[in-house]
Amino acid sequence: MPLSLLACLLVLLVLRGLANNEVFHDTRIAVSVDKTTVPENLLKGGPVIDARGAKNAHPVSYRIPDRTVVLSFDDGPSPQWTPKILDLLKKYDVKADFFVTGSMTTRNPELIRQIVAGGHELGVHTFTHPDLVYQSHARIAWELAQTQVALAGVAGVHSALFRPPYSSDASALDDWNYPVIKYVGAHGYLTAFIDADTDDWKRPGVDAIVKAALPPQPGAGRLVLLHDAGGDRAETVAALEQIIVKLKGEGYRFTTISDALGASSAMVPVHGYQLWVGKAFIGATQVAVYSLPVLVGLLAVVGFLNFGRFGLMLLLAPVHARRAKKPGLWGPPVTAPVTVLVPAYNERECIAHTLNSLAASDYPIEVIVIDDGSTDGTSEIVEEMNLPFVRLIRQVNGGKSTALNTGIAAASHDIIVMMDGDTVFEPATVRELVQPFADPAIGAVAGNAKVGNRDSLIGAWQHIEYVLGHNLDRRMYDMLNIIVTIPGAVGAFRREALDQVGGMSDDTLAEDTDVTMAVLCQGWRIVYAERARAWTEAPASIQQLWSQRYRWSYGSMQAMWKHRRAVTAKGPAGRFGRLGLPFVVLFGVVAPLLAPLVDLFFLYGVLFADAPATLYSWAGFILLQCVLAWYAFRLDREKPWHLITLPIQQLAYRQLMYVVLLQSSITALTGGRLRWQKLRRTGEVAAPVEV
Repeated sequence: MPLSLLACLLVLLVLRGLANNEVFHDTRIAVSVDKTTVPENLLKGGPVIDARGAKNAHPVSYRIPDRTVVLSFDDGPSPQWTPKILDLLKKYDVKADFFVTGSMTTRNPELIRQIVAGGHELGVHTFTHPDLVYQSHARIAWELAQTQVALAGVAGVHSALFRPPYSSDASALDDWNYPVIKYVGAHGYLTAFIDADTDDWKRPGVDAIVKAALPPQPGAGRLVLLHDAGGDRAETVAALEQIIVKLKGEGYRFTTISDALGASSAMVPVHGYQLWVGKAFIGATQVAVYSLPVLVGLLAVVGFLNFGRFGLMLLLAPVHARRAKKPGLWGPPVTAPVTVLVPAYNERECIAHTLNSLAASDYPIEVIVIDDGSTDGTSEIVEEMNLPFVRLIRQVNGGKSTALNTGIAAASHDIIVMMDGDTVFEPATVRELVQPFADPAIGAVAGNAKVGNRDSLIGAWQHIEYVLGHNLDRRMYDMLNIIVTIPGAVGAFRREALDQVGGMSDDTLAEDTDVTMAVLCQGWRIVYAERARAWTEAPASIQQLWSQRYRWSYGSMQAMWKHRRAVTAKGPAGRFGRLGLPFVVLFGVVAPLLAPLVDLFFLYGVLFADAPATLYSWAGFILLQCVLAWYAFRLDREKPWHLITLPIQQLAYRQLMYVVLLQSSITALTGGRLRWQKLRRTGEVAAPVEV
């Protein structure tokens, strides 16, 4: 469903691009060359060439009869000028031909219907107005067929009349464009060139336009070219009335091409499948045209949120880094023993590494391992290690929150550190993590989670995400006092704060986010301890990564919804509800959900619009990301060589996270339920990584 939604948005962009003549737009114009293959009778014949059917091998041309004038208008219809022209034609009871483009037809369907209702004749002028000399047969066929689809959808008709873009009179036929005329003739089209090119698109003046339209010899027939779109056509409108009045005064008859040649109308009604395909195309295009301002507005929201987030990070992260360097920042050193809780479910591969890292801690700790119904011998490994500071509690499987509550109840100390069973602490991690508790206003501390298995490509991408997206965010949120997630891999709580919120809740799949929000609502301050590093084993496959992030996203949305009433609450809860919660919703849900628009517009720009400008813009965005990531790595004292994978991450990993968030949102909106999903661990993060 998420992929289908993104595909539909891309289709809407393409349809809008077609309607605005941006997609497949080719501005090349061929220069006339030799005429060795063009029959002499065509070069010296009339403006209408018939290369249909049996005549394809030897096309013939027709002239407009004497004292007959056909007025033809190219490039429309235009909402500004076509109505004025139609009013003049109606005023003088004149019928004319309108060679319309498919793109203008889709944008102005009502004008097409007015043209047909006025008794005028429609002709095909391609869909995107390219010089067909440079186009393949497949492209030419598409240009014609798609214009016919547009005409069917708008007016319920097809037209057998065709005029190539950038054409003039038949004498301009050459070895390049003559094959195009034969090709379209083989597909049933009658090609209409002109006798008189008024050059009205150059705006030469009303008198010049009138002079060019008049027959050079009294009584001669005339097929006149004018334009009802493509620029300022005020001179065309003014000249048109003079042309009609003058030639009518001389006894000329005004009619359509088909009528002038004594043929039935070039327009034929369509029914059934062709009609409904046309209506569907026009309907979808209209939706695309009218939805574009909405998409552009949402894109602006994405830009504002992302650049606003970047700005806040660059403003607040240095302040946080300088604050962290101050000696005695929180008060006297905290030296009292603390309890470390290790909830474990089937952590056979990792639990020994976890406990060995705690054994190397330079801070006095009590460790409680809560085996939540493991079936792989996790408890036996803990018992065999026989560490004196470790207590093992076995319980029936009840989930992580239940295991943590069991540990909280059994804890001997007032400060409780929580870590995952696949996480490795550095010797100084616990000491650094608990120092902020010297300030009695602090209820919880978030540590610095690091990706231990970062040597693979997917591990490097997650490493960048942790440093840039998680830890740099936490610096910003710390300065705003709205940290909303204490990472399960490394965090600490004051027991009093946990007691006030009723411990860990199983209402959501993101119990760490849920309890953090609850602690904030009680008025406790939560800070980020950047030196309290913990090394965790990140998912090693796309499937495992998908499962983890799907659960994170869904659980975070559950937590946001659970604490929604904080928006209208008073006191600390109200502050969180009106500041913290909007930040999380905007930066954690809205911006990521809308972010695919950036990539869709990028893809649209590269494939259909201005590829160089789009690529330059994208490169600028990547460069900005690289600068921000380098700064984040510098603050975290990380070696930046993993950043060489950042451009690829932006093209692949980020899109995966989009789809995960979209699927999580759809699951949440549809009321779906997501079960806890256990990730397979390898135990490869065996010791702290040197940085």
